[in-house]
Amino acid sequence: MTDKHPKRPRDPNQLAKSIIDIATGQKPDRDPTPEEEGKDTAAVALGKKGGKARADAMTPERRAQIARKAAEKRWKRP
Repeated sequence: MTDKHPKRPRDPNQLAKSIIDIATGQKPDRDPTPEEEGKDTAAVALGKKGGKARADAMTPERRAQIARKAAEKRWKRP
């Protein structure tokens, strides 16, 4: 999940410095795109699907089985 805006610092002094850096061109105003970072766009698209694609590919019975196993592990006493 990518944000529309880069994350800004919460500290007022750091935020002020960040704004000055952006205004003077020392820091870009946005995060680099995957292409600018040298990443393969097809690989990036596959990576964004993640767990949702896995869940969609499974049957409801298999999802329930995995959830049951996770609950057993979570509630098992050491």
